[in-house]
Amino acid sequence: MARQFMKGCEAIAEAAVRSGCRFFAGYPITPQNEIPEYLSRRMPEVGGTFVQGESEVASINIIYGAAQTGTRAMTSSSSCGISLMSEGLSFLAGARVPMVVVNVQRGGPGIGAIQPAQQDYNQATKASGNGGFQMMVWAPSTVQEAVDMTYAAFDYAQRDRNPVMILADGVLGTIMEPVVLPEPRSAEEVARLKAICRPWALVGHNPETEQRALVDSGDWNTKKMEQKCIDNAALYESWQAEAQAEELFLEDAEVVVTAYGISGRIAKSAVKLLRAEGIKVGMIRPRTVNPFPAASYEKLDYGRVKAILDVEMSIPAQMVNDVRLAVKDRCPVETCLHAGGEIMGRREIMDAVRALYR
Repeated sequence: MARQFMKGCEAIAEAAVRSGCRFFAGYPITPQNEIPEYLSRRMPEVGGTFVQGESEVASINIIYGAAQTGTRAMTSSSSCGISLMSEGLSFLAGARVPMVVVNVQRGGPGIGAIQPAQQDYNQATKASGNGGFQMMVWAPSTVQEAVDMTYAAFDYAQRDRNPVMILADGVLGTIMEPVVLPEPRSAEEVARLKAICRPWALVGHNPETEQRALVDSGDWNTKKMEQKCIDNAALYESWQAEAQAEELFLEDAEVVVTAYGISGRIAKSAVKLLRAEGIKVGMIRPRTVNPFPAASYEKLDYGRVKAILDVEMSIPAQMVNDVRLAVKDRCPVETCLHAGGEIMGRREIMDAVRALYR
């Protein structure tokens, strides 16, 4: 297929439509405004529905209702907007209702700045809401990856009956790159995907011939609730086999750079330049941050690797805690950081690697 030149947010929105998303509810917030703006025009063209809620709280609860019908549904926001959605996300995960949420991160702390950052890692991977639920969280570093991950996210959500998050950032949301878009699913295929959900979805059941569907996030019977938690834990554990990471130059690396999202993209460029200088540096870039690709760190030769450099646009560092758990004190883990909307620089990464390599 021919490549198209698209902005990150708009490419994410188009990928969602092509994956069969037919319902969007959201509220404007920088730097993800192009997603709802694009979908306000695009959804009617495919027979879908666009709703601008009066707030993020309203929007996530509108999604809760729409997704319960088996309709592929999505919302998007940025950082503090995602925080406002946390209760609704908790209900969706508790009820095991599939949907996709996109977080185009902005700077912190708190409300922060509108510039790009990576300060929502802990929220996305550890505490997107109450009750201990988890989501599969994908972290693209290019617009093409954002397209591919968004398209696949709806299938993962439906397979697991669980929310899925795309964890992007303000750089990725606003840059323009050439992308190859996936083939759009036909109206017949979208209808078939919805029909698969009928056993559990609230679509109107014949009481004489079908069991009444029930989508519920809670139960006063503690034994039943405990079993639900056990089932959810088993689901989350099954994701470990699907953890993904890009690995580069690890065969002889003496320093390993690790980063995700836009920092991973910048770090990859730095690693290639350092290799050209003769410095034996490698890289691990998590593509999924939940599940975290611990296996990529487990197989490193710690007799050769002197140190790992964690690169994040977050102060304090957040992903570094997962890196340290994976490394298990087998080598030092250092950091190279920015935050609050300051963009990571390639030269800063290169200087930090050189200092560790000496």
